[in-house]
Amino acid sequence: MTNPRSFDLTRLTDWLPDRVRGRRPEIPTYPEASTCRTSGFNEAAQRGLADLEARLPPRDVPTQPVHSPSWRQTDRLSPSESAGGGLVRHSDGSTRPHYWGHRERLRIRFLSGGHKSMPEYELLELMLFNAIPRIDVKPLAKRLLAAFGDLNGVVAASERNLLRVDGATDKVYLQLRIAEAFAHRMGQAKILNKEVLSSWTDVVGYCRTTMAHRDTEQFRILFLDRKNRVIADEEQGEGTIDHVPVYPREVTRRALELNASALILVHNHPSGDPTPSNADIEMTRKIVAACAALEIVIHDHMIIGKDQEVSFRTLGLIED
Repeated sequence: MTNPRSFDLTRLTDWLPDRVRGRRPEIPTYPEASTCRTSGFNEAAQRGLADLEARLPPRDVPTQPVHSPSWRQTDRLSPSESAGGGLVRHSDGSTRPHYWGHRERLRIRFLSGGHKSMPEYELLELMLFNAIPRIDVKPLAKRLLAAFGDLNGVVAASERNLLRVDGATDKVYLQLRIAEAFAHRMGQAKILNKEVLSSWTDVVGYCRTTMAHRDTEQFRILFLDRKNRVIADEEQGEGTIDHVPVYPREVTRRALELNASALILVHNHPSGDPTPSNADIEMTRKIVAACAALEIVIHDHMIIGKDQEVSFRTLGLIED
């Protein structure tokens, strides 16, 4: 009887895989595999490899990106980027960014005390909270105010100029446009369908809100009915920094379409100086003459500057 403890090691190793025994495994050959090894890649694949080889730069030539990134990486906790706060150290030695909890504290202060006691940069911060999450937006708020002068200038800034400010994004621009739309609608609600000659302050305030801080000239008309109530407020043209094309025939045509009995003309001077130019005076004279032929009254033509406005009627340039 064979001893169960004795093994024929030679026969046992025959059962082991080739890679375990140290021998190179035999690769079976198939007709189709043999054909592939002899013929190599097809012509389309070879052309693709040649094209890829042509696109790769030489090995000894240094390369760089075609377009440099538009963003700038900054240390958000450095004094220059975090409004001077940096890190706050607790008694146990732990640290935290100085602005942690700032958003909630600012919201509570706004809701409890209103906006009158808050500086402009804090109101702008509240607006930026919805556009930029989780970081200190106070430096951005102060940069925007420095670039555009005041809160009105920031809200009215064009997309091109706004995105030049470091840290401003498309979402910031959207948030500001929403705020501007609310301001315009609220101002417009004070004059639409209301007799405006007895509430001239509201008319001036609305025109200043919509036009004083624009960086291009805009010409708009308030169309009035026989009771001097505003029936339409429309932008008639937008031009360059110092010119906007206005055509008397288009003004009178639109007035007839709306069945308007009187008009108030308004345009802005992006330079900030509301003094009427010779072109402004001549254009107004032509519109007054064209409307007079149709028995349409021109109550006034206002030029809106950044800090003040000018009335043609007050200057004696429009007469009854």
